[in-house]
Amino acid sequence: MDRQKKLLIIGAAWISAGLLSWFLYAKTVAPQQLKTVRVVVAARDMPLGTLLRTPDVRMVNYPERDVPKGVVFDAKDAINRVLLFPINSNEPVTISKLSGTTSVEGVSSTIEPGYRAVSVQISDVSGVAGLIQTNSRVDVLFTRPGTMAEATTSIILQNVKVLSTGRLAPAGQPLDPRTPRSPVVTLVLTPEDAQKLELAKNQGRISLSLRNPLDATRSENGGPITTEVLDPMINTRSKKGRVGNLNDPKLWEDLTTKKAEPKKEPEKPRVVVDVYRGDKHVQELFK
Repeated sequence: MDRQKKLLIIGAAWISAGLLSWFLYAKTVAPQQLKTVRVVVAARDMPLGTLLRTPDVRMVNYPERDVPKGVVFDAKDAINRVLLFPINSNEPVTISKLSGTTSVEGVSSTIEPGYRAVSVQISDVSGVAGLIQTNSRVDVLFTRPGTMAEATTSIILQNVKVLSTGRLAPAGQPLDPRTPRSPVVTLVLTPEDAQKLELAKNQGRISLSLRNPLDATRSENGGPITTEVLDPMINTRSKKGRVGNLNDPKLWEDLTTKKAEPKKEPEKPRVVVDVYRGDKHVQELFK
């Protein structure tokens, strides 16, 4: 092998060794690019029992190899859930630290301060055939029993939020789909409305009417509805429970005007005759 070929081989070897050394050095010195994923972390320090809202959590890039088991990857899965343990700022939020969406502690923590939860028993008919769900909006109807002339129905509460329907999971456990649904709806009310509903439950029958959740208007015509809407002539045929109707002037006049008592005819004069029959004395009366 001539001298020139030897120099080329030696030069190629030196160049390869230099490139290999540079590659190994660059890989050692340069920072390694870690694979990351987006996870949900706490935006602040929060104590046990905190109901998570949107400002309480945020999304960050987290090293994939360090992701805790059960971490939440979507902020929507953490909103409106209750912390079962305290959590620190920037700490990853995990499922084990959150209440279930249908568990007892999760539902009760959604009650706003100043409000109360009251349950009412319903049927398929009075509960709108099962269409009422959690967070629905309803009006509460009260029907007072009685005869056709006495029964009334009125709207006692309007635009009430439904807290839960039918069934709840035990504390700290998820909802079992096999749990039978009970005919109960829990409503969120002010203390005054809670008292009104409790009184109505013991005086008559309660029904719910489903509202459009975007409809916040209140009915100004929520007064009692009587059986006159079914039978306008019922009050003229029934003396018992008769109620004046302002829309019927004649009937109102009959009810409010004192009728004159009929004059009594003077008694006819009577004649008393003494009759003697033997030793018996009898008085006979003749008109």
